[in-house]
Amino acid sequence: MIAPIAAAALALATPGVTPTTITLGGTIPITGPAAAYGSVGRGADAYFKYVNSKGGVFGRKIVYKYEDDEFSVAKTIQLTRQLVEQDNVLAIFNSVGTEHALAIRSYLNDRKVPQLFVGSGVSKLATEHKKYPWSMGYLPSFAGEGVIYGRYIAAHQPKARIAVLYENSDFGKDMLNGLRRGLSGKARVVATQPYEVVDTDISSQIARLKSSGADTLMLFATPQFAIFGYVGAFRLGWHPHVCVTSVSISPDIMKIARFGSSQKEVEGSISIAFVKDPTSTQWAKDKTVRLYKTILKRFLPSAKPDDVFNYYGMAVAYTMVDTLRKAGRNLTRESVLRAATHLDETNPFLLPGVRIRTTPNDYYPMDKVKLARYHGAHWRFFGNLVSAQG
Repeated sequence: MIAPIAAAALALATPGVTPTTITLGGTIPITGPAAAYGSVGRGADAYFKYVNSKGGVFGRKIVYKYEDDEFSVAKTIQLTRQLVEQDNVLAIFNSVGTEHALAIRSYLNDRKVPQLFVGSGVSKLATEHKKYPWSMGYLPSFAGEGVIYGRYIAAHQPKARIAVLYENSDFGKDMLNGLRRGLSGKARVVATQPYEVVDTDISSQIARLKSSGADTLMLFATPQFAIFGYVGAFRLGWHPHVCVTSVSISPDIMKIARFGSSQKEVEGSISIAFVKDPTSTQWAKDKTVRLYKTILKRFLPSAKPDDVFNYYGMAVAYTMVDTLRKAGRNLTRESVLRAATHLDETNPFLLPGVRIRTTPNDYYPMDKVKLARYHGAHWRFFGNLVSAQG
């Protein structure tokens, strides 16, 4: 009887772990300027409920407490403290936002609380892993994404005149710096305009970008501002080639951009992707896409299947469940971190060939993506997998 008693005592000593439950926490903008990302939390929660219906992880049910931070860094800090100190979560999981993740990083690392699979590809989460070993992102490198667009333009539009709308944050700056590197002196960035997440109007920025004479527009922006970019250009009679960051390309977001501007404005937009598009006929018979729709119908019946942030939420939840299983029956924060830094996963929600790989010296879980072109009402993938390393 000694081993079971010792295991039970260890479980009770680990915050967020009981003999029957595992409690995770995170902050998600359910309201505010990035409310579109609320589905990232809802989708992950639905996947956990599905896993729980199959017996959970070694018999423990996952409880996921995600709080609405309204995309406010101050609220992210406050709510993260609440999750750690009052709700006693095992780990902070799937929190959305670059500046938000960086703002709570020191606090979580000081307390050795895993901060896992953050909805960000900011370079600092990967390059500063020795200083902050408890913090890991999930998205492909933002800088690497910028490099991909730069290389694509250099190869296909070497005389392009490029205008850039970017969020005035590490996210936007990583993308812009990556773009410049990828261009390698070909094509030209003729204008850049930043915006703040609290802005309610960016028409003046779009007007300045148009007046530069640019024929190509980079939208390094979250969904609301990407929509503003398309609509603002359309209202000015400007129809540039557009590259739009992968964090804003859910089909329902593109539908809003299309209705607010025109099919011509969005047609041919370029982005990158790493998950299957569950709204496309290409994946209609795919087993995982069918599972996604089944989970939504059962555990999140109010959700729209074309809100692909739900699907992304399930993808990242799959990796978290895999991590918990690899961490073993006697869960500790240390065992969870060890599992998270030794992943080699085939995640069925991702595109074929895109793997989740980590090591104690590689904190970018995803290093391959595909280019995608918007046509009609869907993203169509083209070319081979490309490196997303920054």
